[in-house]
Amino acid sequence: MLTFTALAWGAMFTIAKSALGSVDAYHLSALRYGPAALVMLAILAVAEGRRALRLEGHGLRIAIYGTLGFAGFTILGFLGIAGSTPEHAAIIVALMPLVTTLMNWLLRGREPSRATLAATLVALAGVVLVVTRGHLPLEGSASWHGDAMVFAGVVCWVVYTMGAADLPQYSPLRYTALSMAFGAVSIVAIAFVATAAGVARTPALADIAAMWQEIAYLALVAGVAAVLAWNAGIGALGPANGVLFINVVPITAFAIGIAQGHRFGAAEVAGAAMTLAVLVATNLMGRHQGAAARRGGAAPSIRAARAVIGAPRRCVATAPSPAAPGASACRV
Repeated sequence: MLTFTALAWGAMFTIAKSALGSVDAYHLSALRYGPAALVMLAILAVAEGRRALRLEGHGLRIAIYGTLGFAGFTILGFLGIAGSTPEHAAIIVALMPLVTTLMNWLLRGREPSRATLAATLVALAGVVLVVTRGHLPLEGSASWHGDAMVFAGVVCWVVYTMGAADLPQYSPLRYTALSMAFGAVSIVAIAFVATAAGVARTPALADIAAMWQEIAYLALVAGVAAVLAWNAGIGALGPANGVLFINVVPITAFAIGIAQGHRFGAAEVAGAAMTLAVLVATNLMGRHQGAAARRGGAAPSIRAARAVIGAPRRCVATAPSPAAPGASACRV
């Protein structure tokens, strides 16, 4: 299931690039998440009952997070891909776990270790190699504006994913479905404003019809099926193992590019390899530290208290991804 998700999201960038030749980023985002949100709401109603569709006083918060996540990430991401390449976008999106660490430090005061900070710098250096193709200054790279927009979308998605912690009473499916619905409404509103301002152009029905396969893939495969597979896969293997599959996303994007005849420079390949290696090493280091902490055990007084009141439940959120926010696994 996680392999399917990684392959689906890896292909998503290339398919979006193709569709953007006929439909602009604003309307493509609306065409993607309009159907996806309706399907996710239907799945939520079947899985958890109609009661799960109620907002219970959290409508404003969900609307803000949904707008940031789905409208911010998707519109900025599509605008960025239009001016860059699918491979660049995929490698930037793979930075999400490290960006989350930095955002936790900035917003919640959770200072990362020196090793994590060093790994972040190395990963960013790898992304710079990919974006600039080894040539400075940035003016020599035609895609850096688009790459910057993709990164801004990544930040929006990380904030949205962190927002799941503010609604612990919501299941991952409920948080995803309700926030996606609000995000879809925001995307439609933004597309309307952009069209009225002359920034976007309403696509002709013929253009939409010509792109129906790409739109269906973005909405139903990458937007719905991959989300459900991600949540189920994380539940089966756990967050620590599941996170590693995010690294398959840029590998898939680069493989598709090579199959299409694209040739990547040595700097791009080296930068991508550097970034992915750091992401894997950081994940393995975190698991090693967690295992060491568990082997150390709790203090005797804490163990005695647990024997009386029972072991507490601890929910561990997965690393953020472009379609599975808030997925979590609770363990004793």
